Amino acid sequence: MRTPHGVLLVHGLGDSPGSFSDIGAQLATRGYRVRTLLLPGHGTQPADMLDVDIDEWRTTVAQQVALLRQEVDQVYLGGFSTGANLVLEYAMDEPDIAGLLMFSPALRARNRFIWLLPWLAQVKPWLRAPDGPRQQQTPLRYQNVPTNGFAQFYRTSEAVRDKLATATFDRPVLVVSAAHDSVVDVQFVREVFTDRFTHPDSRMIWYGDLPAVQQSPRLLARSDHLPAERISQFSHMGVLFAPDNPLYGRNGSQPVCLNGQTDEDFQRCRAGDPLWYSAWGYREAGKVHARLTFNPYFDWQAQVMDRVMQAALSALPRTPNPP
Repeated sequence: MRTPHGVLLVHGLGDSPGSFSDIGAQLATRGYRVRTLLLPGHGTQPADMLDVDIDEWRTTVAQQVALLRQEVDQVYLGGFSTGANLVLEYAMDEPDIAGLLMFSPALRARNRFIWLLPWLAQVKPWLRAPDGPRQQQTPLRYQNVPTNGFAQFYRTSEAVRDKLATATFDRPVLVVSAAHDSVVDVQFVREVFTDRFTHPDSRMIWYGDLPAVQQSPRLLARSDHLPAERISQFSHMGVLFAPDNPLYGRNGSQPVCLNGQTDEDFQRCRAGDPLWYSAWGYREAGKVHARLTFNPYFDWQAQVMDRVMQAALSALPRTPNPP
């Protein structure tokens, strides 16, 4: 049976559809038909990403959009990190896509040498040995990704930047970014939102400080330093999960202790010492920091998401039923 509106959600590099367990549930309660997918090379073992190619990911996205179009009248796309790049690239060529949800979109990496990865992957398959002592994967995500995986991520970011260099995107978009994201050049993302995402109902949520001169009605800022929650700063993945998520919430069973700290702090995190939360690589004397994996503003973020989606869905004609 067809329904009015549907959303396809695309996970990030090394992740799985479980990234959208909370966001997908919220969308479903609002009446959207929600679909996710598993990108090739994911959900099995990290070595299966040694030979994956961006075109396989593109094909998977296109196939799943085609299937969703058979079930709904209007299609919205969403993605996290690399997944956000893939859905933006697709939607820029498909004017019937209602709009986008982009969580920590990785339009440009902070590491300026990432362009070397397609060449490095040919001679160094792993940046971190796959037989090391640390865990290689969890039930929901890879902890170690082959060099080729990072190379294909770079290609997604390069492809979408090439499109944005000569075109704008005129449908409603929600962009969610953390000011201290350790992966993404978020200043560039904010510039893209301001200059290239032109719909008046688009919104960017910015978790971090924002000078008054940079604020606008379309850009919504919230503090990412919340001592009462033991949060020093927000992270790349933390925007996705609700505080009550059983794996990644405040009392979740899967704390991410691998967070760029000292070996001593890593072991203290694993031993269950009191934790603070941050993006990867943050250190502060006297505090053990695990990765922030939940969003204390999750319910407010969902309200903003809902308003953006309603603006998009009310503006487009319905897709004709397929023959």
